[in-house]
Amino acid sequence: MTLRLAGIFCLILGMTLPAGAREKEASASTDATQKSTDTSPPPTFNSARAMQYVREIVALGPRPIGSANHKKVEDYIHAHLKGDVVEDDAFTITATEGKFPVHNIVAKFPGTRDGIIVIASHYDTNWPLKDTSYIGANDGASSSALLLEIANQLRGKKLDGYSVWLLWDDAEESMRLPWYDPEALYGVRHLAQKWQDDGTIKKIKAFILEDMIGDADLNIDRDQNSTSWLEDLIYQAATRLGYQSHFFTRAIPMDDDHKPFVERGVPSSDLIDFDYGYNNVFWHTTQDTVDKLSPKSLEIVGMVTLETVQMLGRK
Repeated sequence: MTLRLAGIFCLILGMTLPAGAREKEASASTDATQKSTDTSPPPTFNSARAMQYVREIVALGPRPIGSANHKKVEDYIHAHLKGDVVEDDAFTITATEGKFPVHNIVAKFPGTRDGIIVIASHYDTNWPLKDTSYIGANDGASSSALLLEIANQLRGKKLDGYSVWLLWDDAEESMRLPWYDPEALYGVRHLAQKWQDDGTIKKIKAFILEDMIGDADLNIDRDQNSTSWLEDLIYQAATRLGYQSHFFTRAIPMDDDHKPFVERGVPSSDLIDFDYGYNNVFWHTTQDTVDKLSPKSLEIVGMVTLETVQMLGRK
């Protein structure tokens, strides 16, 4: 995860939305809860397999950029995408700690409509925690595993809608703690600029970020920095599947991997549960381990994401 100082987070927790903001959120939620008349079957998602991917990723150990373990995770992702159309976006950054290779991985699944939906997750762990046992089971591994299972669900099918690009973005975590924005989000910033320069960004209909989505006590926050209509659509998808109780009971602003795309006008959403343990106590600590996660949480977020993709394709 990216983001803010723990003190700022606690301040946000203590804030109460103004009445007007509460009314606006309530109105949006009321609109979103209207059931879709679509009768298509719900998407499928193998939560046991996704959870196994999480276990296998964290078994490789801490994965800060430039490390041998990081390369192992790159190879692991590539191995699961064998036979798919994959684009590697590789470059080098110069940070306070030195020069580091960065590797974004993009798997592309074609659709029948002209347009792209990007679903993203970072896969690195914190450089400042490199000498600890920090493995980022929820923060990085859960969402990376989620994308691998989404790839399984898309593979070999003719997508009746927009193309779907799965992005494992690199060097997301800050090179310093507390969070230092100029030395973070390297992968998505590079790719957003690249896609802007070559015209790809104009084709992106939605950018959906997955972050910290494996918590057994799953409560996805409504991100106030995300695109409102896309958040509403995600809530509609969750409602259609009966998972609405896990979404948007709290609204907070997030600075995350979606930021460079929001800044370029791409409709974007950050699916994140930024309350990992009491007062987010497990975030960026060695307590971020697999035993805190649940296959059911992966299933909920995976199915809602896939349902959202289907709904976007029909818009």
